[in-house]
Amino acid sequence: MSYCNWENTSPLNIKYHDEEWGLPLHDDIRQFEFLMMEVMQCGLNWNMMINKREIFRACFNHFHFDKIAAYDQNDIDRIMKTEGMIKSVRKIEAIILNAKCFQKIRQEFGSFDAYLWAYSGGKTILYDGHEKGYIPVSNGLSDRISKDLKKRGFKYLGPTTIYSHLQACGIINDHDKNCVRYRYIVEHFQSIRKHTDNEKGVCFYGK
Repeated sequence: MSYCNWENTSPLNIKYHDEEWGLPLHDDIRQFEFLMMEVMQCGLNWNMMINKREIFRACFNHFHFDKIAAYDQNDIDRIMKTEGMIKSVRKIEAIILNAKCFQKIRQEFGSFDAYLWAYSGGKTILYDGHEKGYIPVSNGLSDRISKDLKKRGFKYLGPTTIYSHLQACGIINDHDKNCVRYRYIVEHFQSIRKHTDNEKGVCFYGK
């Protein structure tokens, strides 16, 4: 989802929009959860992800990256046998690998939060036109971060996936300008306005 026409989606999606999506996030475990939810979504839809969120949490120790980094084949087998879980060995293996890469970033920067928010100078970005409903699937920022994460060994984190994460964790505010969450974020967190940045796949989500 990338615009505030969520009222026709599921109650879980609406709750996610109203309480989490786009709110500046500074907790590494939740950052990892959000990122790996995006990994699981690849090729699928977000509604399925939000409905399976508690299954993912149960399978992956509530996304505690240190525990996941130590997973072995027995854990992969356990996850694959979990009822309701997405049966993708490649994605499960990618999450385990990503947990190890996540640890290395924390060792280098002190936290993943410090690493990621440095790209926006610690401020939420308001791109020109986004509040009117013109939303891309990726942009220059998500491409730069994706390339760096791939160099560090991360899997399933292309520019589109990273853009979705930047929206979710509040680095990019893509709420509708008339949405109460847009106003709340602008009023309570430091923001910076920027021109569009090499945007790809722009669609209009306005009403």
